[in-house]
Formats: sequence, structure tokens, C-alpha cells
Amino acid sequence: MYIGRIVSVAQTPSGRLCAMYRVSSRSFPNRTARLGENKVSIVPKEGFETDVHKNPYIAYNCVRVMCDGQVAVVTNGSQTDPIAEKIALGLPPRDALAWSSLALDFEKDDYNTPRVSAVVDKRDGSGWLAIVRQDGLEVRKMPLAPGKFFYIATYEEHFIQDAQGGNFTGETSEEACRFILGEDVFARRTNPVTAVCAVAGETGFDLCTLDVKKDA
Repeated sequence: MYIGRIVSVAQTPSGRLCAMYRVSSRSFPNRTARLGENKVSIVPKEGFETDVHKNPYIAYNCVRVMCDGQVAVVTNGSQTDPIAEKIALGLPPRDALAWSSLALDFEKDDYNTPRVSAVVDKRDGSGWLAIVRQDGLEVRKMPLAPGKFFYIATYEEHFIQDAQGGNFTGETSEEACRFILGEDVFARRTNPVTAVCAVAGETGFDLCTLDVKKDA
């Protein structure tokens, strides 16, 4: 089943916070995740730079880490930066997610693609999911526990609910990337392209990116 882009919040079996993002795409699969300082960006691969002229929504910062490494924001679009900036200014994650989702609204592409966002906050151990669709807005603090994850996607599974989750086995950011790309329920979600994950460390968040390898 194709569900588009996915964001997820989790706790590792040892209790560390984790935020995950997966790009799934049928139209623009030639993208990768580029790691920066306390951020990750989704960009076209070399040779496909002009794709941004076909669809302005395919390149963006998908991860920001702020508040001295205490908070990680993970999203599927340009809402990443305003969410991060509002939290850095002192807004609670709920308010930052709601404000930014309303301000930017769903993407005005051919599919009215929702914006999906996640925040994990080491200061209180919380994990949040948010979505703004053409027909509504949801923001929710998820009931995280060690070894559990929850997710929301842009299509089909685009309502926040406890049933969209399960047991999470990753402990490292690389294991989390492999998990959301093709393990558990995500093995049955098609067209994976790349994954980005942030797992809480002793200082800040450990970031990892992983592209799907295409068969030769």
C-alpha cells in the first residue's frame, strides 16, 4: 500500500526518544537526505536538480534539532523551520505544531498533500504528531513507552490514532532508519526512497540518513 511520506515518534527499548521520517515517492524518487549541523535536508540527487522546478515541495529541511539538543523536529516539508523556531522562542510543541500547520496549510500540489510533523522533547519525554489536511487539523501527544512507536502518513493512514503503531526494536539512529524503510508494518508500505532518524543521546540527538539501494 502506498501511503506517501511518513513521520513517526518512538521510544527505543531502552527508553530513548526517537523521531523518524521516510520519503516515499512515486513521482520524484531521485532524492536523498543531506546531513548538516543539527539539521537534515531533502534534496534532489545529482543530475535531477531541475526537479524542483517541476514541484517546489520536494526539497526542504526535514529535521531540526534545537534548544541545546533537547528537542528534535521532523516533518515532510517547509514547516520544519517555523515549528523549530517557535519552540526555540518558548512555545510548547503543541502550540508550535498547531500554529505552523495552520499558517502553511496543506501543500497546494495536484494531490493536496497534507503536512505531517513530529516533535520529540527530552525535557519532558514527550512525543507529538501533527497533520494538517484539506479537511482538518490534528495535533496530539502520543502515549510513548519503551519499545513503542506511532506514525502518521500523508495518504491513506492520515489520521492520528493509536492503531498506527506497534513494537519498535531500534536502538540506534541507523537501526531506526532501517526500521522505517522496510521493517514491521513499513515493509508493506511501498515506494520507499530515503529515511532520516534522530535518536536521543547523552548530548543532543544522533542523526542518521539512509537511502534505499536500487537494484542494478
